[in-house]
Amino acid sequence: MFRTFAIAAAALVATAAVAAAQPAAAPNDAQIAHIAYTAGSLDIAAAKQALTISHHPTVRAFAEEMVRDHAAVNDQALALVKKLGVTPEDNPTSQALTKAADAKRADYGKLTGKAFDLAYANNEVAYHHTVNTALETTLIPDAKNAELKSLLETGLKLFRMHEQHAEQMVAALKK
Repeated sequence: MFRTFAIAAAALVATAAVAAAQPAAAPNDAQIAHIAYTAGSLDIAAAKQALTISHHPTVRAFAEEMVRDHAAVNDQALALVKKLGVTPEDNPTSQALTKAADAKRADYGKLTGKAFDLAYANNEVAYHHTVNTALETTLIPDAKNAELKSLLETGLKLFRMHEQHAEQMVAALKK
């Protein structure tokens, strides 16, 4: 385990050194659309897992909200890319999000009861914080199309509420 962590840390340091030497290219609108859609789809998948495993009414209500809200935003995103004639472009960020989310869902699939509920709730706080930060610092500033930027800004408002709701859920589950 430590060896794997050390190798990953070394790779991260090497990547950071290369990135410092060469500024990373900002994502284009097709990549931004893919990242945003992927993030929503991954949260829907996590929520569906919670609906399958959890019996806690607070967790289930939150998961239902995630499915409803993220599906609605993803539907809007699909309609927008169709209207604009843009094909979302897969990219390393979308791939990394998917790989990490798949691993989390596999780990959480081994849990039940309060252990699952807390793991899911804590992950929702962390996930929404990460996505919100990416929206604020990269995706919204780098979006060129005004309609895409507007959709991302609307999503950010909603996802900030999700993060707060997830924090409240964690607090309630710890009681």
